[in-house]
Parts: sequence; structure tokens; C-alpha cells
Amino acid sequence: MLIKRREFLKISSLATASFLMPNFLKAMTFDEALEPNQKILVVLQFTGGNDGLNTIIPTKNDIYFKERNSIAIQNSLSLTDEAGINPALSYFKELYDNGELSVMNNVGYPNPDKSHFRSMDIWHSASRSDEYLETGWLGRFLDEECYRCDHPTQALEVDDMLSLALKGENNKAFAFKDPKRLYQTSQEKYFKSLYDHHHEDETVSYLYQTLGSTINNADYIFEKSKAKKTEQTYPNSQLGKDFKTVASLIKSDINTRVYYLSIGSFDTHVNQNERQQKLFNDINEAVKSFVADMKSNGLFDDILLMTFSEFGRRVAQNASKGTDHGTANQMFFISGGLKKKGILNALPDLTHLNEGDLIYSEDFRKVYATILKNWLKADSSKVLGWKNGIYDFV
Repeated sequence: MLIKRREFLKISSLATASFLMPNFLKAMTFDEALEPNQKILVVLQFTGGNDGLNTIIPTKNDIYFKERNSIAIQNSLSLTDEAGINPALSYFKELYDNGELSVMNNVGYPNPDKSHFRSMDIWHSASRSDEYLETGWLGRFLDEECYRCDHPTQALEVDDMLSLALKGENNKAFAFKDPKRLYQTSQEKYFKSLYDHHHEDETVSYLYQTLGSTINNADYIFEKSKAKKTEQTYPNSQLGKDFKTVASLIKSDINTRVYYLSIGSFDTHVNQNERQQKLFNDINEAVKSFVADMKSNGLFDDILLMTFSEFGRRVAQNASKGTDHGTANQMFFISGGLKKKGILNALPDLTHLNEGDLIYSEDFRKVYATILKNWLKADSSKVLGWKNGIYDFV
């Protein structure tokens, strides 16, 4: 069968949007539920470099208010004697008060890179700043789990393109924005007619295989997404819709262990407070609905929501009422199953900076190792090569 360029591009588009590995996706036709009390990780990426100092505010620190004379948060919600949280994250304050939120401050890595793309690659791949890896930390988790499990552990990203974090050597996650749209696309006559075709060209043959896997599994994901309709009301924002999709899948019997979402952009060089507040409002309301949904279904103790951003911002504001690319940042952990709650470590030291940037105190790979070992019950040393201990917040 001769494939035309236009046909090739159409197949490539569907295949690329899903980034599927055929052998891995065949496992998604297994109708096996999660084992009881199986832990689930939900990652929420703050794309663009969120300003951590205006997220968890050092309320008693004069340097903070001096260096940010027009953008410092004056009305934070108190967490401790020395720390408050941005008022746009009022539900996070409620979670904190309930012992359902932990904050790790000053997370980063040695020799930080201020490029969005490079620093995000470092966080996704869990590499050193002078190391370039083509696989992600959760992708390697899939490689490890799929090798030793009776059925592969799956991961899903609610996006049109798959992030590096979820790409392994042998296994990759499945990326889609909308289960219904994915299903409808896969059922188009054009794609269905190509399903049984084979081609001598290796690249084209792979695309056909990938297309076939997509068609086989789009129906499965769509059916699971609508298996248990939620009574919970979610905001109409994109993030609200994404969390609703994740919740519907968690409540079904799909055996997914990792969900990945993102929101942005937090690249607030100009008029930072307005932009950050809008994003925080979206996050606050979406997370509030998601947690309520999980609690009402008795699932919250087995869900861990983790947030991160590729870097923080500089301590001093710029001339445009914004902040420029910085280094270390905080991470949030939300769950009914936290072992340690609240603020886990000291706030950033604003008296000890590196040319105006925070100096990290906690390595993000130690956080990943903690989640892999204690939450997902994986061999973190094999996945990360990390041998410098773990935390005990989960």
C-alpha cells in the first residue's frame, strides 16, 4: 500500500499526540482493577517558574519586603509565626490546618540552570545539571514496574503531548487531553481502515502499529472515564476539567498509578501578582473539588498530589513589577495519608544568596526517591540511581 504524504502526516499526528509504545498499550486492554489501598500519585506541574517567595511568604523577613517593595504579599494567610500562604490559595490553608498538606521549602539542585527548557528537562529526567538523559523519572519507574509486575503499571498525562518525565526506555505513558475526543478521533473511518495495513518501511510500520494500539485502547480509556459519573462540581477552567477527568479514571477500575497534569505560564516577568493570582485561583478551586471528590469516595488517603516548578524567581523584584528567573522553590504534597504534615523544613535564607538567587538546601531527586520508595513502593535506586537517603513525609 502506497502511503501519501498527507496520510502519513495524519497518522503521525494521532500517533505523536499519544506517544504510545505498542507492547505497553496492549496491557491497557487488561480489565484489572487496582489492588485495595494501591497508592496513586498525581503530579501537578507549575509550568514557567512559579515565584515561591510569593507563594509561601516569609512574613517576618524584612529583606523580603525591602526587595519586593511593590509586589510583596501583605495579606498572606498565616501558617506559622514566620510563614504565610498566598491568599489566592485559601483552600491550601484549609488543607494545612487539617493536616493534609506538607510543604518542602528551598528545593533545587546543584549548579542550577535558568533556562525554562533545560531546567524542566532536569526536573523531568532527574539528571544532574551537566547530564543529558532521554528518559524521565516516571518513565524509568514504568520500565522497572512493567518488568517485574504481572501486569504493567500505567501512567496517563492529561495533555496533547507526552512530557519527558513519562518517557522510559521501553515503556511510555499515554497522553490525551479528552477521553471522548481521543475515542472519536480513533473511530474515524479513515483511521479504522488503516488498522490492518502493514508497510515495509520501518517508520511507517511503527506508525501503523501505534495507530492500532491507539484505536484498541481509546475505547477502553473512554469507557473507564465515564464508568462512574461524579456528583462533584468542578470549575469550568481547563485545570478543573483535567482534574475531573483524572477523578473519573481514579474512581473506575483502571489500573493507573500515575497521573500528570500541568498549568501555566508562571513566567511572571511583568505584573506578576495579577498573573499569579489568576493561576492560583484556578489551582485552588480545581484542587478543592478534586480533594472533595476523593474524600467522598473514600480515596483521599491513597492519593498523593505533588506540585513542582522548574525553578523559582530571583529574590528582588524587577522594574516591571515582576520577577526574573531564579533557582530554588517549594513543593506541595497533599494527601490524607501524610506521615509528616505542615512545613517540613526551614524557609529560604535570604541573607545567604548567590548573586541574588536562593541557594537550594533540598535536592529534588531526594524528594523523587522518597515518593518512589515510600509511596509507589518502587526501587528508587534503580530508577534514579539515588543513594543519598530519603525523607519521611510519606
